Amino acid sequence: MVPAPHTQGDRPLVLLPEDVPAIEATPLHERGLPSSTYELLRRTAVAHSELPALHLLGEGGLPWREASRWSYGTLLERVHQAANAYLSLGLPEGGVVALMLPNSGATYAALLGAQAVGIANPVNPMLAEDHLVEILALTGARLLLAPGPGVSPELWAKARRIAARLPGLRALAAVGSPPGPPDGSAVEEVGFDVLAAARPADRLLTERRPGADDLAAYFHTGGTTGVPKVAPHTHANEVYMAWALGCSGAFLDGSVVLSGLPLFHVNAVHVTGLAPFMHGRPVVSLGPLGYRDKALMAEFWQIVEHYKVTSFSGVPTVYANLPAVPEGVDISSLRAGAVGAAPLPKKVRSAFEAAAKVPMLEGYGLTEATCATATTPAFAPREGTVGLRLPYQLVKAVTVDEAELPVADCPPGRTGVLAIKGPSVFPGYLRPGPGGPAPDPAGKIFDGWLLTGDLGRVDEDGYVHLTGRAKDLIIRGGHNIDPVPVEESLLAHPEVRAAAVVGAPDPRSGEVPVAYLVLAEGSRATEEELREWARAHAPEPAAAPRTVHVVDELPTTLIGKVYKPALLQDAVRRLVLDELTRAGASGRVDVELRDGRPHATVHLDAGDGGVLSAELDRYSFTHEVAS
Repeated sequence: MVPAPHTQGDRPLVLLPEDVPAIEATPLHERGLPSSTYELLRRTAVAHSELPALHLLGEGGLPWREASRWSYGTLLERVHQAANAYLSLGLPEGGVVALMLPNSGATYAALLGAQAVGIANPVNPMLAEDHLVEILALTGARLLLAPGPGVSPELWAKARRIAARLPGLRALAAVGSPPGPPDGSAVEEVGFDVLAAARPADRLLTERRPGADDLAAYFHTGGTTGVPKVAPHTHANEVYMAWALGCSGAFLDGSVVLSGLPLFHVNAVHVTGLAPFMHGRPVVSLGPLGYRDKALMAEFWQIVEHYKVTSFSGVPTVYANLPAVPEGVDISSLRAGAVGAAPLPKKVRSAFEAAAKVPMLEGYGLTEATCATATTPAFAPREGTVGLRLPYQLVKAVTVDEAELPVADCPPGRTGVLAIKGPSVFPGYLRPGPGGPAPDPAGKIFDGWLLTGDLGRVDEDGYVHLTGRAKDLIIRGGHNIDPVPVEESLLAHPEVRAAAVVGAPDPRSGEVPVAYLVLAEGSRATEEELREWARAHAPEPAAAPRTVHVVDELPTTLIGKVYKPALLQDAVRRLVLDELTRAGASGRVDVELRDGRPHATVHLDAGDGGVLSAELDRYSFTHEVAS
C-alpha cells in the first residue's frame, strides 16, 4: 500500500522522496485542475479578490516602498480588458499576440489576456531584428505590442521596422504611451492603454474558452546559435506546471515571491507568475529592468525586509552579484533561494547561504518541458543533485548514437543524455506547414520521451544529477572534458570572482580548454599566475586551460546566464589574430556562428597581400583583402 503524501490542507507536498509516488497514486486527471490559465486566474480571483497579487516596483516613478499594488480582482479585470482589446482589433480565434515588452503590470495582464483568447508569444526585445522577424513570421503573429515612444523610442522604432516586414500583422500597439504621429506605415498603430481601458473589465466578450489541449503560448528558446527555436505550450502544460511547483511548499500561506527575471522567459512566467497566482500568493515585481535595475538591487535586502519576501528565483550570476546584507536589516522572512538554468558554483552557494542564513535550493528544467522537472525538497536535499523529479514527470538517462538518437536506457546511477516524459513535455517545436505553423515532435520526442541534450544520471529515488550540456563538452583529442569542474577549480582561487571555460580550436587536438576569469576588485593576479593555478588545480591534466584571459565581466543573456557563444567567438578571434601576427600580416577579424560553428573572416590591411586560409578541425576562417 502506498503511504499518504505530506499535505497542508488539500495541497500535496514533496518533503521526502517517498512523497512523489504517494502523490502519483491519485491520477492527475482526478485532481480537478483548471482547464486553462484563464480559469486558473479566475478561480483565484473569485476566491481571493482582495488579496494582493502584484506589487509593482520600478514603475511610475514611485519609490519602491510606495509601489502600486494590484489585487487579484484588479489583475483579472486588467486581463479581461486586454483580452477584449485584442478582440476589438480583430484577433481571430486562436490568433497570436506577440509581446515585445519589458516587465510591468501591463505585461502580466497582456500576456494572460492573450492566453485567454488566443496564443501569447512573448519575445526578447533585445534579439536581432532579423531573428524577431523570423520568429513572428513563423508564429503568424496578428498583433504586436511594444513600449510606446514615450517609454522607449528605440524599441518603438525597432517594433515599427519589424511590423513593416510582417505582412500578416493586423496592428502594432503602443504600451505605456500613445504611438505618436503616423509614419505612413501600412500597419495600423494604436494606443493599447486607452483601447484596453475602454473595454469591459468584468467579463470576456466571447463565449469561447480555451481548453486544456489548446495552445497557450509560444516561447522561444535561448537561441545560442542562429534563430531561436519556438516551443509551444498547451494550457494543460502550463496549469500542470503551476500546480506541480506548488508541491515544493514555496506557495503556502504567508509566502511572498520576488520576481526579477523577464517575462519572455518560462521561469518568470511560471515560478514567479502562474504558480503563485494559482495559490493566491503575492508577487513582488522588480519592474522593467528586473535584476538589472541597479538602484533596486542596491537595496535588495531592504526590499526583502519590507515586503517580507520568502523566496526568489534566479540564475547563479544573480546570486553572485547580490549586495552584502546590511547590518540591522531583518530578512528572517526569507526561507530559501531557488536557482537553476546554469551550473551553480560552490563558491556562489556558500557565500549566499552564509550571508542569508537560508539554503539555496537547486532545480532543473527547460523550455521544452514547460519550466521545471526537478526541484530540491527543503527537508531532503541531496548533495550533488539538482533536485528530485516533480510528481507525474518521469526522468531517465539514455545512451544515444552518432545521430543523437536514443539507443538504450541507462541503469540508475549511470550517466547518459537525460530524457523526460509526462504532462510538462511540450508537443514539439513549431514548424511551418501547409495548414499553417504546427508543433512537430520529430527529432526531439521519441515515444513520448523528450530528449533534452543534457548529460546526467538519475538515482533510484528520482534525484537528478546534472553533469553538463552535451553541446558544452570540450572534445580534446577524442577525450570529453566537462567545463563545470574546471570552472569550479578556478573559482577556488581566492581572487577569482567568476569563471567560464570554453573549447577553442586547436589544429592537433581539435579543441582545448580556454578560461575567461573576472577577478575581485583590486586583485593583482597575473594571467601567468592564474594559468599556473589552473594547471595545478584542474580535475585532470587534459582539462587544464591552455590559455587564461582576464576580463572585466562575462557576457550574459538578459536572464543572467553566461553566454558562452560570445566567449567562443572571442577565443577564435584571438586565435586568428595570432595567426595573422605569425604570418606578418594585420587586419580586422570578424567571427560569426554558422550552425553553431564559429567562422572567422579576416579583412587584411591593404598591402599585406598574402593569402591566409586554414582549416582547424571543426573551425575555419577565410580572408578578404581590404580595398
